[in-house]
Amino acid sequence: MKQQEPKQKSPAVAETRPARRRFLGAAAAGGTAIAGFPFIARAQPAVTNWRFQSTWPAKFLYQEFAVDWTKKVFELSGGRLKIDMLPAGAVVPALQIVDATSKGVIDGGHGLPGFWFGKNTAFGLFGAGPDFGMDGNQLLGWIEYGGGKELYAEVQAAAQIDAVSFLFAPVPCEPMGWFKKEIKAPTDLKGLKFRTAGLAVDMFKELGVSAVQMAPPDIVPALDRGLLDGAEFASASDDRIMGFPDVARFYLQQSYHMANNFCEVMVNRKRYEALPDDLKTVLKLASQAASADMEWKAMHRMSQDYLELKKNAKLRIYKTPKPILDAQLKAWNAVIKRRSAENPLFAKVVQSQMNWAKRVMFWHNEVQVGQAAAYAHYFGKGA
Repeated sequence: MKQQEPKQKSPAVAETRPARRRFLGAAAAGGTAIAGFPFIARAQPAVTNWRFQSTWPAKFLYQEFAVDWTKKVFELSGGRLKIDMLPAGAVVPALQIVDATSKGVIDGGHGLPGFWFGKNTAFGLFGAGPDFGMDGNQLLGWIEYGGGKELYAEVQAAAQIDAVSFLFAPVPCEPMGWFKKEIKAPTDLKGLKFRTAGLAVDMFKELGVSAVQMAPPDIVPALDRGLLDGAEFASASDDRIMGFPDVARFYLQQSYHMANNFCEVMVNRKRYEALPDDLKTVLKLASQAASADMEWKAMHRMSQDYLELKKNAKLRIYKTPKPILDAQLKAWNAVIKRRSAENPLFAKVVQSQMNWAKRVMFWHNEVQVGQAAAYAHYFGKGA
């Protein structure tokens, strides 16, 4: 049987239908109502603009991390929540952002919980205190699933801070610091003028150090002028930017003073409560996403910068001697005992962290294979 040829559309019909679609599309785009096709105006979503300030100078890696968080908030909110993250000093001095946020001078801020140690000693336990064997990520596990989040809100309330905080972004173990003379034993630390932060001030004082807290931009100038004999800040990345290699020669790696730190974003409570529920969820999820991204970026950037410092023949970079690390752990015992006796909330946080660490770190140490041996197998001990 002969197959029939399909009927061809007339040129007039073929031309008319696309033209009609183009006309309707253009008319709708121009806002023109057509009989039978009423124009429906779609309201653009309202945009909330916030102004935050961090504790970090503009060129620091941690300022970059803070800005990364704002980008994730913007993306996840579909552009409905836009946050301008200003660097330290743009509105208030770095360590005053907690008060500025609480009072609504700024909408929020980015820093470290340990910076607010002066408002309640229990703040020092959130990332800049005794680690009980944990790193920053493991302590964040306590924040999310061990009661830490609720305890942090309790500490904020005791300090009369009217803010909602997101604790996230584990900080790699921080170096013990930069010194103008070689440090070989605990006795070499006695009498040194040394900058650190948070509860670590107490720990170093137990070692006989004259320890003080100081905002990041002031540290290197103080070392340069001889007001300090040593100082610690964060990592090879920011330490390079700050200029530590120009004012100190001895750079000690590994320490128990800040082995489990993490970051904080705080939001003025009234501003936070005014948000719709979905944007509150965006802040939570953006913090979780930024936490993972910061950890990965830190691996990338800090390893590169550390290797660059190792190339500097003028520097002496070495691991903190074990007797000093052992002395740090004993010093933490004294700090915990004294501060717990002074502050029941401090004691409550310590006990909660120890309960978490005893279980989680037992499991971790039982199941995690040693990484140093595998690295030495493939690359050699001196790689």
